[in-house]
Amino acid sequence: MYSRKETKYVPMNQRTGNESIVYFTRDLSPQGLLKAYRKVCANLTGKTAVKLHTGEQHGPNIIPRSWVSDLFEKELKDAAIVETNTYYEGDRYTTEQHRRTLEINGWTFAPVDIMDEDGTEMWPVEGGQWFSEMSVGDHMKNYDSLLVLTHFKGHTMGGFGGSNKNIGIGCADGRIGKKMIHTREGSDDMWSIAEEELMERISESTKATIDHFGKKVSYINVMRNMSVSCDCEGVAAAPVVTPNVGILASLDILAIDQASVDLVYAMSEKDHHDLVERIETRHGLRQLSCMKELGMGNDRYVLIDLDNEEARITPKDAVRDVRPFKLI
Repeated sequence: MYSRKETKYVPMNQRTGNESIVYFTRDLSPQGLLKAYRKVCANLTGKTAVKLHTGEQHGPNIIPRSWVSDLFEKELKDAAIVETNTYYEGDRYTTEQHRRTLEINGWTFAPVDIMDEDGTEMWPVEGGQWFSEMSVGDHMKNYDSLLVLTHFKGHTMGGFGGSNKNIGIGCADGRIGKKMIHTREGSDDMWSIAEEELMERISESTKATIDHFGKKVSYINVMRNMSVSCDCEGVAAAPVVTPNVGILASLDILAIDQASVDLVYAMSEKDHHDLVERIETRHGLRQLSCMKELGMGNDRYVLIDLDNEEARITPKDAVRDVRPFKLI
């Protein structure tokens, strides 16, 4: 059983444990993404999978294809984008629909592996309360390393979608794994699991994947076009009101998601109100405390400013000059 269920925001000075490194740049561009990637890429060897949310058709807020294309061209020539089909019926429910959506959204510059296209595989969950194993797309076993390239934003059920959600939901296969996370056994409501329990199930699912890859996982969170809605909502996503912030990179999944949340909380009340409300009303902060309880990383970190000679900065420093949101 979990020892606690922390769903309130915990300031840095009240956290305990070791510190990890999180890199930060305000440069929201292909060059900024490349700069962040080069700080966390040394461990990515062999065949590399790049897990990102490729979005519903014409989704306005996903990471720009041109940024990702540039990264692949310069650094990831032999890598593949990896995805799984969705649990809900929509543009990515079947492999055929999914591939059509990928084409419409411009993900044509690199191989895209829909990992559950040919089946699923159960991977162990060590120390989980809800799961002893998680069902993932069986193609995932074909990769040596994993780059988790995440558009950080709000989420209708998870409160926020960071690296944890990108893996926990995004690597679970569309029919078995996602059902294990979202639906209580015997329920007619496919979304019957919510709040703390949902955050714990997402985190346990993530743990199955990152334990498999060990030290060969790197994380990048792009804090841009942060709607309170997930990219799964496509053109129906709520309008963005939260300022753009920058790009973070780390080798620690908890540290990067915690830092991303900290940067949101460090903004003014006017700037962060909608996103904080979404995080807290969905009990999304439980993602962070659960990852810590599962030993997935550190919630204390050193934030390194890549724009200023790698100086150590605070979240407040990082967001000091944010401007009202403007679509880029």
